[in-house]
Amino acid sequence: MAMISSTASLKHGLSYFCPQSTSFNRMPNQLPSTTFRRTFVTASSAFANQNREFVIVGGGNAAGYAAKTFVEHGMANGRLCIVSKEAVAPYERPALTKAYLFPLDKKPARLPGFHTCVGSGGQRQTPEWYTEQGIEMVYEDPVTAINVDKQTLETSSGKLLKYGSLIIATGCTASRFPEKIGGNLPGVHYIRDVADANSLISSLEKARKVVVVGGGYIGMEVAAAAVGWNLDTTIIFPEEHLLSRLFTPSLAQKYEKLYQDNGVKFLKGASIKKLEAGPDGKVAGLKLENGSLIEADVVVIGIGAKPAVGPFERLDLNSNVGGIQVDGMFRSSLPGIFAIGDVAAFPLKMYDRMARVEHVDHARRSAQHCVNTLLTANTHSYDYLPYFYSRVFEYEGSPRKVWWQFFGDNVGEAIEVGKFDPKVATFWVESGKLKGVLLESGSPEEFQLLPELARRQPSVDTAKLQRASSVEEALEIARASMQAGAAV
Repeated sequence: MAMISSTASLKHGLSYFCPQSTSFNRMPNQLPSTTFRRTFVTASSAFANQNREFVIVGGGNAAGYAAKTFVEHGMANGRLCIVSKEAVAPYERPALTKAYLFPLDKKPARLPGFHTCVGSGGQRQTPEWYTEQGIEMVYEDPVTAINVDKQTLETSSGKLLKYGSLIIATGCTASRFPEKIGGNLPGVHYIRDVADANSLISSLEKARKVVVVGGGYIGMEVAAAAVGWNLDTTIIFPEEHLLSRLFTPSLAQKYEKLYQDNGVKFLKGASIKKLEAGPDGKVAGLKLENGSLIEADVVVIGIGAKPAVGPFERLDLNSNVGGIQVDGMFRSSLPGIFAIGDVAAFPLKMYDRMARVEHVDHARRSAQHCVNTLLTANTHSYDYLPYFYSRVFEYEGSPRKVWWQFFGDNVGEAIEVGKFDPKVATFWVESGKLKGVLLESGSPEEFQLLPELARRQPSVDTAKLQRASSVEEALEIARASMQAGAAV
């Protein structure tokens, strides 16, 4: 599941939680000095985690990939503790709005099938794996307080944990409708974890009419999954077209037709006044600002997310992009404390600005980079290439499975090539340079080309791209431009 900012966007709308500015915020030269000193911890009996040098707070994707990296360095056994608010070991969260929501006859995904790190082709890290690796797991007991001076954490159950080095990987929480307008009515769902997805599946099993609020990633993926249940499905959003932070109007129109062909209805430019309850107290519909009422027995809210800063507000928080501000090695302003994944505001080196990226790819890579920095002499700054993707209508029996990928920055002129069936591509060109590219239904070889193009940003002839008769021809033009630039 790729998350797009609900608060700030670039020229064509794609956001990595960057400040909206034509000049952008420049990266600071560095955060306050955080010279690394490895602190070995010998915890006394007063602490719930005996002899744990490293503590990770958060049990999501980033925590799972960080654990993998600790193991690879031989520094996990007896030294690492992970504290999670969830009841299960870290898993590949994108599945929750995709295959996890499929009905039983459509071969849904289920745990333990998608524990980390299977999403990147690695070993499945089941709860048993953590035990075998000597990693202490604290489940269903989130951290509620930190004492930086004493290097201790307190959990909701009252446990006191000691840390030498602390990695904050708390991710995000779903943005919610206020309770006073029905945001907590039975039948209203938000998706951030397995428990949320299980609750939604229970509702879908009895549902007739589903309304999805939000036209971004969550909205599109959940609506596609609801189609697999053969339910009356409507997407409501205030923008003029789907995924407005990335898709151009022309591209969005193609996806909207695909959804409509699958029976999904759209209400665009709509504002919701409140969620109405029926006689049984459960959600029965949505009242719009124009006075109309849309019936629904299940409502899924997908209107964005916010960083789960929780008890760590003492750390420097980024006022523009949110989250805990870190440097290119994920060090916070306080020695020995790091932040990774969705909650980290980090220097986006390629574009010389601070950013916060809510995406599984960044969660994985930031975790690995942070732990490598922590355990080795690595001093290289994180150099992330923004990457987003989505997959919909992948269930058994679907007439067409859809998968697109985007790399780079969606700024400048957008050039669209192809007719969607069988494939379509969009190229963003600014000042003659290719800045970003999106490809739908590409081959593995074509998808592999995209990050090269986005990172190298070759000079391209926009007229040639516009005249391309097929996606294949357009990609070849871009490839040739890249090779010509490399030869100069």
